[in-house]
Amino acid sequence: MTQLAPESAHALLLAQAPRALAYHPQRERGAWTAALAQALAGCLGREPERVPLDPQWEAEEPCPGGTLRRFTIAVEPGQRACGWLARPAGGGRPPVALCLQGHSTGAHISIGRPLYAGDDELIAGDRDFALQALRQGFAALALEQRAFGARADRRPGKRAHGGCTHAAMVALLLGRSMARERAWDVSRAIDLLHGCDGLDLARIACMGNSGGGTVTWYAAALEPRIAALMPSCCVCPYAPSIGSLDHCPDNYLPGALLHFDLPDLAGLIAPRPCVVVAGRSDEIFPYPAVEEGFARITAIYAHAGAAGRCRLVTGEGGHRFYAAQGWAALRELTGW
Repeated sequence: MTQLAPESAHALLLAQAPRALAYHPQRERGAWTAALAQALAGCLGREPERVPLDPQWEAEEPCPGGTLRRFTIAVEPGQRACGWLARPAGGGRPPVALCLQGHSTGAHISIGRPLYAGDDELIAGDRDFALQALRQGFAALALEQRAFGARADRRPGKRAHGGCTHAAMVALLLGRSMARERAWDVSRAIDLLHGCDGLDLARIACMGNSGGGTVTWYAAALEPRIAALMPSCCVCPYAPSIGSLDHCPDNYLPGALLHFDLPDLAGLIAPRPCVVVAGRSDEIFPYPAVEEGFARITAIYAHAGAAGRCRLVTGEGGHRFYAAQGWAALRELTGW
């Protein structure tokens, strides 16, 4: 590495980052988590303005294992979110899985409906989360994330499915972050669920792969109505992942390493059941670093009196979801 390259300085700073609120077993939990919550809010940036949801629903349609209804909601001035609410056949009051796709062509992957070239491969990587949830007896809300799918960049000349770069950078200009905006949308989707009949709203799980898992992690740290979570291929210390490898800008929080590393945020999530899914051959979230981060998460859960309520599930492959192992662990930890 030459000292003319920017990474020569960054490597030193990453190694020396203060992480002033990093987990330590001698910290008093209440004061630590309060300071951690304040630091996370500052790094995520300004919260969007709340507006009435104004939900708009399309007609119900059948899908494998149940029914679907597409919706849109207002999440802040000038912005609507969209997605599908899937209900399992058989009635009752099922728990709900809030499903978040990562960098992909959109939330239609969650309902197993390929629309574009490459979608079949994405679905084959166990990313049809909503259909999996129905098979498990859950209802599912498949939320379209900002900058993906139907919510892609619409500026002239942009590629059909959009990308996160410009939107993420403009959010920073405005004192926000894409992570803040997406986590906000998750909370607004939970607001929508609270207006729906026939769902067990004490049992809301959030799940996603890659960028969807990242939003799951931050949303759970912010949103107490998320009762369990299952992030996949994303829960890793910052330095060996987004600090060393090329990732999209929506993964970065300004100043985070001054205060915390990503696993430290388990302090805001425990004692809720948490299944971390990882691929042993994942090239962008290296597995040895995932194991290191999960050891810290395990210690944080024990510190919260919740030993055994987090689980690392490892698939023998790369950057994808691992449905059979993940769902089995979630059912075991939650009893749902």
